[in-house]
Amino acid sequence: MANQQPTSENAPPSFKFSKDSLIKTFRIFSYMRPFAGKFALGLFFLVLTGLTAIAFPKLMGNLVDAGSISADQINRVGIYLLLLFGAQAVFSYFRVVLFVHVTEGMLSHIRRDVYTHLVRLPMHFFANRRVGELNSRLSSDIAQLQDTFTTSIAEFIRQLIIILGGITALFMTSTKLAFSMLAVIPLVAIMAVFFGRYIRKFSKRVQDKIAESNTIVDETLQGIANVKAFVNEWFEIARYKKSIYDIRQTAIKGGMLRGAFFSFIIFCLFGAIVLLIWMAVKLENQGQLSHGNLIQFMLYTVFVGASIGGIAEQYAQIQKALGATERIMDILQEETESLVPREGAPYHRLKGEVAFSHVAFSYPSRKNLPVLSDISFTASAGQTTAIVGPSGSGKSTIVSLLLKFYPTDKGEIYFDGKPSSDYALNDLRQNMAIVPQDVLLFGGTIRENIAYGKPGASMDEIMDAARKANAHDFIESFPDQYNTIVGERGIKLSGGQRQRIAIARAVLKDPAILLLDEATSSLDAESERLVQEALDKLMVGRTTFVIAHRLATIRNADHILVINRGEIVEQGTHNELIAVENGLYRQLSALQFQGAISA
Repeated sequence: MANQQPTSENAPPSFKFSKDSLIKTFRIFSYMRPFAGKFALGLFFLVLTGLTAIAFPKLMGNLVDAGSISADQINRVGIYLLLLFGAQAVFSYFRVVLFVHVTEGMLSHIRRDVYTHLVRLPMHFFANRRVGELNSRLSSDIAQLQDTFTTSIAEFIRQLIIILGGITALFMTSTKLAFSMLAVIPLVAIMAVFFGRYIRKFSKRVQDKIAESNTIVDETLQGIANVKAFVNEWFEIARYKKSIYDIRQTAIKGGMLRGAFFSFIIFCLFGAIVLLIWMAVKLENQGQLSHGNLIQFMLYTVFVGASIGGIAEQYAQIQKALGATERIMDILQEETESLVPREGAPYHRLKGEVAFSHVAFSYPSRKNLPVLSDISFTASAGQTTAIVGPSGSGKSTIVSLLLKFYPTDKGEIYFDGKPSSDYALNDLRQNMAIVPQDVLLFGGTIRENIAYGKPGASMDEIMDAARKANAHDFIESFPDQYNTIVGERGIKLSGGQRQRIAIARAVLKDPAILLLDEATSSLDAESERLVQEALDKLMVGRTTFVIAHRLATIRNADHILVINRGEIVEQGTHNELIAVENGLYRQLSALQFQGAISA
């Protein structure tokens, strides 16, 4: 479990108004294309909502002036006002419903594409990022877009309509007063841009801090057994408290900026409103403005002032969404593996011959540290090849390269005499199955976990695979049998039971090439016996690569590769290698034999 916070190397970038950032931001609107008709209709109702709001002060002014004309005129204007409110209610309803339809449809497509893109990304992408951070991209960032597209953009446009329409109406009412009103707008606009930049920075920082805190929760819960075993509950609590304290402090700083922004706008606007009302009352007193026009002007002034105050808040919300959008687009711009849907290409069954030719490799995040150097060997079809050596020598890396989790730096890997690049990635991985040391089971049923090796398998196929994996008997002993829920990561099953479920999954897949990565190293004697029996049956007729620390389990391997510091230092059968004076394999065997005697 990683205790460090994300480094600057992999932390999400801050949003800036660069050309690239704007291109990423506007790409989000491509998801609106299927809903363009509904969005246009929603905008139409939005405009009508804004126009009805602008009509209200005009009718109120007419109502006041009508009081000095006739009762019929008063009634007529009153009816107009009622119709106006009714129309505004209808327009608002359709506007909200249409925008929700557009937003939810759009976000559904974004969630689908981001998740589809994520699971298709190469392993080196995940090696440089934490699960909690990626989960936050799918949850909090998309939720940020949901709020923005459902409410903020619509409100921003509505407020803008009111501001522009209100200012136009102000000029029609009194040019002198309108110019006075406009004197404050350039200042407010400049301050909005200035404050918006800092509000955006702090909002972005809060989102990043939340992503970090989500990562801590995710890591702690995934490794809860280790947390409790090491009595580190208080350490994790302190780690999370520090994280949420950082969130709070950053959010408070951002809140102070937003508060200063709103306070400034309120002071400017309400100060301007008081000044304008004072000027309007003076003009009315001088006979240059009717009483109705005074009311009309005052209402338009309040409407425009309130809208300028409201638009600043919506602008700040949209700024938050810009940062979230860029992070989502960053994921979607990552290059994926060239996978095609399972039904998109015929399955090509390999014979199982594998050859490494002068392969060199270093992990993308540590290019200056070679892991493998000039690795060459051949595994014939149906042959069992064991890979042994000290920890960190590069054994598991060979398995990762076989699965094409990473490209080689130099050299080539051949399957059935053809370079791996000649095969579709689907074909290669479809021909392989891995049984790792630390088996990950998904949180569903035993049946679902076994069927993961062959989605759509029948119950008879699943049960047959379980029998071959020595798993059927213990599964049948559970009350729910194959419908037993295994729990998070298979926590309800023992290590040996999880291992046999993984073997059943591999049996069901029926691979040409089998990869066993320390598959029995963490089991007790009885579990190891049952698992080894299942593995022996599974290995028959398949090209098998066995990574093992327990050398007793690979004595019968057809070929043994001894790896040290990324190089093959010895190779041969058990009897050949044990006879090598001062050989590494012989030293490792002697150490294990002495350990077994002392135990």
